[in-house]
Amino acid sequence: MNITFVLQGEYQITNGYGPSAAPKLLRDHWNNYITEQDFEFMAANSLTAVRIPVGWWIAYDPAPPAPFVGGSLNALDNAFTWAAKHGMKVIVDLHAAPGSQNGQFHSASRDGFLEWGDSYIEETVKVIDFLAASGYGNHPALVAIELMNEPLTPGVKLEDLTKYYRLGYDAFVRGLSRVVIDVHYYNLFNQMFQQWNLQQNIDYIYNKRASDLSNVTPENSSLSFVGEWTSALAFDGATKEDSGKFAKAQQDVYGRATFGWAYWSYRCKDDTWNLKRMIQDGLIKI
Repeated sequence: MNITFVLQGEYQITNGYGPSAAPKLLRDHWNNYITEQDFEFMAANSLTAVRIPVGWWIAYDPAPPAPFVGGSLNALDNAFTWAAKHGMKVIVDLHAAPGSQNGQFHSASRDGFLEWGDSYIEETVKVIDFLAASGYGNHPALVAIELMNEPLTPGVKLEDLTKYYRLGYDAFVRGLSRVVIDVHYYNLFNQMFQQWNLQQNIDYIYNKRASDLSNVTPENSSLSFVGEWTSALAFDGATKEDSGKFAKAQQDVYGRATFGWAYWSYRCKDDTWNLKRMIQDGLIKI
């Protein structure tokens, strides 16, 4: 048997460490990985908002279904408090829907399968309703709740997604009047990007990505949001300096999005995926 990919999501962590060790492991992570000092850093470097991924089990905190462990709601509470204190806004992103909407580890897929569909819509809407009704809906730092991250076709049917979006919007509308369309742009995950040099990647941003972004929403309708992008490059030999130049091109184009952009991610073990490190190294300026 050849193992080509190992899932490394929160389901695998909590299930693997089990009920005796997982709670401490996750709480240590929540208490130390992102702190108020990070919000101070972001505000000082002209970042105005954070997009925070959450899993569906947050609606059942502090006693979520096994194998998940309690504590994520407190971590989100802290983020709201720090954001408000430092003049920042929060986008709450339902990154992991019940059953997994894309089969990826970051959507808490149990075993790599995509199971989300019509039978999960009611449960997913309850999560949105919880987020809207738990104090976040009226929190001064809240700027948006994202109904779902990266649903994957053909596993997710358009009719199911459309039904859910309508119900999810109704659950959270409460005084809101605008809809935001979130797109994610990566010059990765396709062989052509591996074959291109830096300038070809930059040209693609100024031409194809710029055109795509301008067509995301009609004028005077929904807002556009580049909810994920990174300075990572796919071709061999790319340097951090290359990534800095690539980031600048993306900032030039994604800055045209009417709801702004969010980098994936603020902190990460890989430097070019790590916005904090790129800022500290002077390779990205906001």
